[in-house]
Amino acid sequence: MNVSVVGSGYVGTSVAACLADLGHDVVAIDIDADIVERINAGESPIHEPGLPELIEEHAGGRLRATTEHAALRDTDLTFVAMQTPSREDGSIDLSVVEAGMRDVGETLAEKEGYHLVVVKSTVLPGMTEERLIPVLEEASGKTEGEEFGVAVNPEFQSQGSAVDDFMNPDKLVFGATDDRAYGLLRDLYAPLVEQADARAEVVETGLREGAMIKYANNVFLAAKISTINEIANVCKEYGVDSYEVSDAIGLDERIGASFLRSGAGWGGSCFPKDTDALRAAAREKEYEPVLLDAVVTVNDRQPVRMVDFLERHVDVEGRRVAVLGLAFKPETDDIRGSRSKLAIEALEQRGAQVVAFDPTEAADHMAEQYPDVKYVESAAAALDGAHGALVMTDWPEFAALDAEFDAMADPVVVDGRRIVERREGIVYEGLTW
Repeated sequence: MNVSVVGSGYVGTSVAACLADLGHDVVAIDIDADIVERINAGESPIHEPGLPELIEEHAGGRLRATTEHAALRDTDLTFVAMQTPSREDGSIDLSVVEAGMRDVGETLAEKEGYHLVVVKSTVLPGMTEERLIPVLEEASGKTEGEEFGVAVNPEFQSQGSAVDDFMNPDKLVFGATDDRAYGLLRDLYAPLVEQADARAEVVETGLREGAMIKYANNVFLAAKISTINEIANVCKEYGVDSYEVSDAIGLDERIGASFLRSGAGWGGSCFPKDTDALRAAAREKEYEPVLLDAVVTVNDRQPVRMVDFLERHVDVEGRRVAVLGLAFKPETDDIRGSRSKLAIEALEQRGAQVVAFDPTEAADHMAEQYPDVKYVESAAAALDGAHGALVMTDWPEFAALDAEFDAMADPVVVDGRRIVERREGIVYEGLTW
């Protein structure tokens, strides 16, 4: 099939490359000329395992990029994969997606025949029908359902494993009201569904339900992590190894073993944004989301507890403290929702001299927000002379640290990810064990 993808961020770029790998001809459309140039040169504009290889393989062939929306007229369907950032009250800002939809609509005005517009951006129930479709109809001068279709197809890709998640999905959600829309999405994803070891379940539902499934999925997972963290915090107070507890309760099929690793908490672009958006949406309907509020409270408390544990052993005021890991999770340089932010803020409030390291460009991103932190080129440099260390991200190289701890002035290590081995010569505190 011929596919266009508007927006070349994390989602749009990975979707475009993966669809090309499935055999479709894909054009990525973005207003950023530098991103377009990099994709056409076979370079990935984002840090994501497996993605550079796909782009290098397909650029100039089944994958190309352009700044011109006119390219979508030669395609069968268009994905809109643009950001919906959070406002201060947690509600989402739809202006970028609306602007993208207007560009798509104006371009479709000059195309003959049916075209499917697929909302890949994360939007709340009702927004597609009440705000996005009207923009398309006004800009195109056409009628939805007759001359073009609109579908919601949420993504369930985690940063650090986006390519694998796309290629091996648990489910594919098609939210639509038009039989032609369902048919095109079935054809598009047929290579995934028909593969020998396919596990994907296809869910065909309405626009509102399709939108809500994305929120429900992410918020439920966030709640599961906060639940095990709350249990694990109690375990810590009673001298119980929460990981042994998690292993046992995970054997119950009603609970399941995934997302039961307690620690510093969840972050990223999706969990915080989607949880906040659903809380804000509930309040718009005068419903108080008490449980969801608690999910966020528990999560935000975890990094502060790490600093509290550190201060049980050393007074951090005026002293050097190492923060290991700035990306919100391994295999990405994304600092959105990073738990390190709350840890750094707590340390700075208590007068610590913070020195930080991350093996990716996350340090450059963090420096824009926390300029008083000293950023160094290695974990060893961060630990040298430090009076304490917080392990915030479970990068594999942190598990290999050993002699580096001996260079600390006070070898106190608070591990938020259960990646450092407890050993003689260091004062070790596990956050929840």
